[in-house]
Amino acid sequence: MKRLIALLAALALVGTAAAQTLIVGQSGLPVTLDTGQDGNSLTPAIQVVERLVGFAQGSAQVEPLLATSWEPNDDSSVWTFHLREGVSFTDGTPFNAEAVKFNFDRWNLRDHEYNFVDEGKDFTSFTYVFGGYHGDPGYQIESVEVVDEYTVRFNLTGSIGFFPQQLASAYFGLHSPAAVAAGGIEYGTPSVGVVGTGPFVFTEWIDGDRVVLTRNDDYWGQVAGVERIVFRGIESPTTRLAELEAGSIDMALNLSPESYDIVANSSDFRPVSAESDLVIGYLGMHQANSPFDDLRVRQAFAYAIDKEAVVDAFYGELASVANEFVPPGLFGRLDQDPYPYDPERARELLAEAGYPNGFDTQFWYMPVSRPYYPAPRDVAEAVASYLADVGIRAELMTEDWGIYLEDYLQGKFPIYMLGWSADFADPDNFISSFFNEANAQGFGYDNPELFTLISDAQQAGSLAERELLYQQIAQVLHDDLPALPFVNPRTLNGVRNNVDGFYPNALGSTVPFNTITKQE
Repeated sequence: MKRLIALLAALALVGTAAAQTLIVGQSGLPVTLDTGQDGNSLTPAIQVVERLVGFAQGSAQVEPLLATSWEPNDDSSVWTFHLREGVSFTDGTPFNAEAVKFNFDRWNLRDHEYNFVDEGKDFTSFTYVFGGYHGDPGYQIESVEVVDEYTVRFNLTGSIGFFPQQLASAYFGLHSPAAVAAGGIEYGTPSVGVVGTGPFVFTEWIDGDRVVLTRNDDYWGQVAGVERIVFRGIESPTTRLAELEAGSIDMALNLSPESYDIVANSSDFRPVSAESDLVIGYLGMHQANSPFDDLRVRQAFAYAIDKEAVVDAFYGELASVANEFVPPGLFGRLDQDPYPYDPERARELLAEAGYPNGFDTQFWYMPVSRPYYPAPRDVAEAVASYLADVGIRAELMTEDWGIYLEDYLQGKFPIYMLGWSADFADPDNFISSFFNEANAQGFGYDNPELFTLISDAQQAGSLAERELLYQQIAQVLHDDLPALPFVNPRTLNGVRNNVDGFYPNALGSTVPFNTITKQE
């Protein structure tokens, strides 16, 4: 009897240990945990290093994290943040205004002692969001000022009404200054790791195998419901699904849309997605050259494609047809109907434009899978078949991804596919990324009126004023049709039924995992 009791106790302990470890399968291991740029880096990192502000659970609304409140000056060119008191990094370094300044100066100033960009560190994510390093054309952060121990002030180069949304990007987790100094250029690598204030502590990174995090029992907020997290890099979504089915992982992130029925019909796991993802795929037309310099041709292109059929075929339950460039979930939308499928109207417009027999062109498709186009070649073939039906004979072309991203800006592609996943939850992250004066060259599009509206929307102080401006922008883009909004997809994650509390938001799975629990 004693042996039986001992055996049962041991089995209970094994079950408890298993329940205390969450195993997450993602498409790869981190590139770096020091201000990464990709989801495979950011999802583990955000468990350890925290931002000043974040996004509320399941939404795109900014909420306090390490800052408890904030306010702008009259023109939103200066933002003051009041910090949470009594918080320390897990190495014992105090969290305060000096620590905030250290982090932002390190990212912003090339001559900072621990910047290391010239030695190979990559803080490109900082330049994506804030226009460049200090002194670059278009840079936004002039200086960071310590007001007192728990107050920090950001002095900007101009008015930015959405600065808190920028800070809420997953890129900007704050690191222990002492740990950065001790790690030097190796900080954020497998041998050194990272140190933050978050609900988990970096424990181990075996390159090519796994990253292990351990619960921070002294966390200032909600203490995590699991003792440790193991992140595994599993490149193939098919393999991630197979491991989820086998029970060797608890969560499979970013599965292929075609897996939806399998996940939805399983008795062991279930699909989990945000209500909407801030993602858009679009079809570009370069209008600096004939024939796409003619609005009627661009409109014919839009009418020619049965977007509903293509989206249903390749995304299933996990997407909707896009109707404008600001995705659902953000303000500033007009919620217009997409261009309907009307091939007869497309042929009429082509004839009016002088192409009664259509024309030959090239359609360049992406060589890599992205959330907005998980099967780019297949989507391109489907679109090309609809175009051919109205007389637009498109030869499918592709090239290396890095060259592709350069060539579309140079006007090489008459028609092409691209998209965007949000860096932060604000319409500007989409509109400026596509249509400000610098980026609009990718469409051969030159509209000074639009460029002024975009600048005004960036600088406007009130939400009501910004919403009105973005709605005006949406109308201009609908009328000019420099590109065709195509799809708003959602990310599919598979989660085993004994795991609860995973709440991806509109920016994906880069959310804190301290809300997750796992039953035996």
